[in-house]
Parts: sequence; structure tokens; C-alpha cells
Amino acid sequence: MLEAITKNDLENFKQEIISEFKTILGIQTKQKKWLKSADVREMLNISAGTVQNYRVNGTLPFTKIGGTIYYEYDDVLKVLMKNKIA
Repeated sequence: MLEAITKNDLENFKQEIISEFKTILGIQTKQKKWLKSADVREMLNISAGTVQNYRVNGTLPFTKIGGTIYYEYDDVLKVLMKNKIA
């Protein structure tokens, strides 16, 4: 018996494979909106001093609540994109 595979079937299969790989590799599918300094350091692969310099010179906007500093995920991405070398 011959079965036809549609483009939609292949797309669904691709999404299932991607989802399975993300699960196996432990990749988060939902990104947090707000990050702490340690998250930013890891994301940008920079030191605590560099994060502080980015705050002081206005490169990276932040919010401080109590003693905790938060950075918006989209702002961190903007820093990455601004420093992108084509």
C-alpha cells in the first residue's frame, strides 16, 4: 500500500524533531522577560565589571528593586545586535 506524505506532514514531523532535541538538550523554549546580572553575564560572556560599566554608561538599561538589578531580555538582545559585526 502506498501512502502520500504531504508538505504539512513533513512540517509537523520537523517541529516534533526540533521539540525533541530541545527537550534532550535542555533548551528552554520560553525565555524569561527579566534577567538578573548573572544571566546577562552568561548570555553575553562578560564579567561583572563589564555589566556594571554597561549600566553606568547607559549601554544597558536596568531596573533596580531593593538590592536586585534586573535587565529586560530584549534590551540585552539589542546590545548584542548593536555590536554585531557583519
